[in-house]
Amino acid sequence: MCVNIITLQSFYKSLLGQRVKQDISAALECYYSSTSGERIIGLGYAVPYLDLFVQNAECCLAFMPAHQGASLWPTVDAVATALVFEEKLPLPDSSVDRIIMVHALEYTANAKNTMRELWRVLVPNGRLILIVTNRRGLWSHLEFTPFGNGAPYSHAQLSRLLEQTGFFCGPVRKALYFVPCRHWRLELSSSFYEKVWQRFFPYFGGVLIVEAKKQLYKGLTVTERYSRNIFFPVYRPQLTT
Repeated sequence: MCVNIITLQSFYKSLLGQRVKQDISAALECYYSSTSGERIIGLGYAVPYLDLFVQNAECCLAFMPAHQGASLWPTVDAVATALVFEEKLPLPDSSVDRIIMVHALEYTANAKNTMRELWRVLVPNGRLILIVTNRRGLWSHLEFTPFGNGAPYSHAQLSRLLEQTGFFCGPVRKALYFVPCRHWRLELSSSFYEKVWQRFFPYFGGVLIVEAKKQLYKGLTVTERYSRNIFFPVYRPQLTT
């Protein structure tokens, strides 16, 4: 099941969504300092995390899949978002230094084709930061959050996918060790046990975070694809008489 843009925006405006943003942002801090002067693309719904990368970047764009829908970012006067098909990005070869992919891989129709397309647009030694739902974690089983929809991944599945599509998989981090709850009092109290879960159950974090590097020595055979996808407006204007 795909999650649409309205659901994602509503989630990140909630108290639980703010807590998720804080937790994942803390796990991404180690990547911020190395993005100076880079051309960065956020794919999926990455806008909650792009604000920290955009400060040092030469250029930062938010690409949102057609099945999800798009929202304006960062402001109405300076829009840097685009509605795209993730298997055919509107970019030339080797044009992006770094891609941040979140709320995307779980919903893509063909994961290998999408990953090969990311490989194509990344520069040599370009970096891909993947944030995906952990199959072993509790979050993958609760559908009232975006992480409970789509196809989650295990550590082994994610590493295998990266290897098959021309990426070198770096260390895999985990985040979201607290228990997701609908009610704010329960959500806040559950954070008390986060360190306990992280210490004694290190494999059950809600999301997997990995920085992968484009392999230069492993070329990919890509067959030419003809996209049949066509954009249709959700709301069509009606003629009035």
